[in-house]
Amino acid sequence: MINKIAASIADALAPVKDGDTVMIGGFGTAGIPIELIDGLIARGAKDLTIVNNNAGNGDTGLAALLKAGSVRKIICSFPRQADSQVFDGLYRSGQIELELVPQGNLAERIRAAGAGIGAFFTPSGYGTDLAKHPDGSLKETREIMGKHYVLEYPIYGDVALIKAERGDRWGNLVYRKAARNFGPVMATAARYTVATVHEVVALGALDPEHVVTPGIFVNQVVLIPRVATQAGGIAKKVA
Repeated sequence: MINKIAASIADALAPVKDGDTVMIGGFGTAGIPIELIDGLIARGAKDLTIVNNNAGNGDTGLAALLKAGSVRKIICSFPRQADSQVFDGLYRSGQIELELVPQGNLAERIRAAGAGIGAFFTPSGYGTDLAKHPDGSLKETREIMGKHYVLEYPIYGDVALIKAERGDRWGNLVYRKAARNFGPVMATAARYTVATVHEVVALGALDPEHVVTPGIFVNQVVLIPRVATQAGGIAKKVA
């Protein structure tokens, strides 16, 4: 019987090892799997390459992972913002590498990995420093039908950590609105995917037409009780 429901976050993250490339879903704070990030910090993995839309907010979530010294390199499209002080400090002191990727290229490079595409040409970044490899060498370019393009390669992940809304024991997932963002493509591009959900439903309860990430791309599902806010601002967990 297939049952991908993990007993704990620690169990779900057991395969993560030092040096892994870890894809983390989320767009800013929308859809970020903060419980899995906290579990990754607790696991103590080091020398990680993180693939994410940004480089962390405030002192929690991805920023806390950076602060813990777990990350060697980050690949993202939006590293600096008003509350990215953790990343700023690490980058300016040379303690972390940055590969800056235009957001459309980032999404397509991840999608290409999941789709088995060897490389693709894109006009984004042509004629700028983004048309260089991290070591400073020039990327391959080509003129196609009078327009200039840059050759980009897929981004593969050893692990993907994503947040969904509901799932079943086979790992089929649906998402909540904008929290969907990078999760679906990251699940396809990683060798091992862990998803948190707020609700585990019986097989057949998810309309197949609504399933965004099929269970074939998911290895473990972790149930996270939803945090609701009561009147007066007191939070409680609800199943």
